Amino acid sequence: MSEFPVSSRASKIEYAIRDVVVPAMKLESQGHTILKLNIGDPLAYPGFPTPDHMIDAFCDGLRNQRNGYSPSYGLPELREAIALDESRKKNGGWNCTFEDVYVCHGVTEALQIIFAAFLQPGDKILAPGPHYPPYMAYPQLFSGETVEYELDEENGWSIDIDDLESKMDDKVRLIVVINPNNPTGGVANKSQLEAIINIAGSWPNCAILSDEIYDEINFKGNHYSTASLSQNVPVITLNGVSKVFYAPGWRIGYMAWHDPHDELLLVRDGVERLLRSRLCASTPAQLGYLAGLEGPREWMNGYTNRLLKQRNLCIQRIQSIDGLEVTKPDGSFYMFVRHTDEKWKSNDKEFVLKLLHEEHVLVVHGSGFSPEYGQGHFRIVFLPALEILNEAFDRIECFLIKHRK
Repeated sequence: MSEFPVSSRASKIEYAIRDVVVPAMKLESQGHTILKLNIGDPLAYPGFPTPDHMIDAFCDGLRNQRNGYSPSYGLPELREAIALDESRKKNGGWNCTFEDVYVCHGVTEALQIIFAAFLQPGDKILAPGPHYPPYMAYPQLFSGETVEYELDEENGWSIDIDDLESKMDDKVRLIVVINPNNPTGGVANKSQLEAIINIAGSWPNCAILSDEIYDEINFKGNHYSTASLSQNVPVITLNGVSKVFYAPGWRIGYMAWHDPHDELLLVRDGVERLLRSRLCASTPAQLGYLAGLEGPREWMNGYTNRLLKQRNLCIQRIQSIDGLEVTKPDGSFYMFVRHTDEKWKSNDKEFVLKLLHEEHVLVVHGSGFSPEYGQGHFRIVFLPALEILNEAFDRIECFLIKHRK
């Protein structure tokens, strides 16, 4: 019998972070233990549990039968709490109201809804290279195109403003800022964000999409909310419970719309129609996130301090290994390691697969985050415990020495 054809939109999608898990699972089924430095899920590693008061609120929602559909835009009390949180950002908030907030089934759903409402055939988004893979995959599902602007590795993965500006035209509908960045951990400074706002303001029908899901995992306290710096240009902020509140499996994210001159009314109408059509995000999980926003946050300091120690260990180990270099990340729990050995500079995926099969260490190839700007790198997470990180780097060093002969 003939096979059913698959749509081209589905068959072309790649998600490097999880694609590399497939061969790892096969090895695990054969009895091998894999040291996993590939996925940004804090709950996959000991030491970063979701706080009890958030779990209690989630469970109370279940026990009290708050299992029904919520309003399509999110629970009103959660939208209010998110708006208050946006207005109190550490380096300056903005005048966010609950009506500006829409709760989604994770930031990935927010992205799909935004691209569906913004993009028409021939439209573009500008996204940093390297970047989180859905920014390349999703616009194409809605007849759009992703154009990458360069991040400057030599300057802390800062945004190359000249390169970004050179790629602007009247088809660009959204400039994407991922801050802190995944996969590099780079943090955009205030002047870079202001420059992007000025560029967007020079083009009609262009807004800024600011992904700030790692905003409080910031080792220098130098993160700025993009919306807080914009007086005229529309900015849509993305955030949620997954990373800063250590509850990724709850799948609760949000988009907060800063639209000073009501330029996005038609687009917002489209977004609201899409939100209504897909019903709502998980009601008990929204209650858990609400408890996180309204409850204590002192626990975050301990988590961040632990991450900092693990980050510093990784930097020390990388600096001691011939063939590897890294730019120190100031945020998130990722680092983007650069190959200096010619053997792997153009074969980063081969490096990842051989390392997995020979040493049972799983990382993600840099070209999976951008074929142009990620090539010759690999991403690690520094969420595992110090002893696991040390063992992983021992194996990586052994692998590099073996293949240098």
